[in-house]
Amino acid sequence: MSAITDLARQVQTRLALRTRRTIVAPELRRAAVLVPLHEQGGEPYVLFTRRTETVETHKGQISLPGGAADPGDADAQSTALREAHEEMGIPPTQVQVLGVLDDLPTTISGFVVAPVVGIIPYPFPFRINSAEIAEVLTVPLRVFRDPSSLRVERRERDGRRFDVYFYRYDRHEIWGVTARIMKGFVDAVFGEAE
Repeated sequence: MSAITDLARQVQTRLALRTRRTIVAPELRRAAVLVPLHEQGGEPYVLFTRRTETVETHKGQISLPGGAADPGDADAQSTALREAHEEMGIPPTQVQVLGVLDDLPTTISGFVVAPVVGIIPYPFPFRINSAEIAEVLTVPLRVFRDPSSLRVERRERDGRRFDVYFYRYDRHEIWGVTARIMKGFVDAVFGEAE
């Protein structure tokens, strides 16, 4: 049995056993991202993108494929799969969806993001939307499971204090909502304490 098959089973089991936290906030726009897991060299990896400097929000940041919900999207899963197809060329039929993590609000850009976890084929002949994506990178899942990879900074905005998570991998810094999604994924699937 492969590492990705074992991981898929664990993710499905753990997500099915928990109650998903949803946020109802009409003032925030709905969005969804795909947490694309795949196997490289017998080890689970996560695929990320680095956004261009010309996109509307989160310029130059490391992100997961995804974006705002369209009126025609049935749910978070259809938003995440549509966006992954538009940004990366991954057909929805090629994604094995494993479950959905808790909704997360974004502090500055005004979204509620639903992270959809799925397995993608790899290697894959990506068709990158160069208007949105400057670079594709893959990061071993073990980076996010290693507590020494995580840095937390306490920030304040509009009188509210909150934690901002940062992961460092190679020359990249993964932070903000993307880092919160990965922290939430690790906590939900592997039971690491908050």
